[in-house]
Amino acid sequence: MRIIKEKTLTEYCKQSKYQKAEESLKAWIYEVRSSSWKNSSELKEKYGNASIIGSKRVVFNIKGNDFRLIVEVEYKLRIVFVIWFGTHAAYDKIDATTVRYENQNT
Repeated sequence: MRIIKEKTLTEYCKQSKYQKAEESLKAWIYEVRSSSWKNSSELKEKYGNASIIGSKRVVFNIKGNDFRLIVEVEYKLRIVFVIWFGTHAAYDKIDATTVRYENQNT
């Protein structure tokens, strides 16, 4: 799979409040790059704790659920779009089904 806005994730890790997620995000990136899910069922087989929201949107637990990562997956194109990343507490304040990408590093 190809990850769109991967650099955004690596930039987050430079911020002190996200540094604890760095190793877990790197592991997630590595695993996703070497994956080729054809549908959400295959993704769910690999990531049992992931939450499938709609036909494309997925929420991943990062670093023992301390952080959340929302992506949209285009299975046919083999592309994963990073939509949102933040702490679990910040995730509880958003609507995961409607949140849109916004580079919070700028």
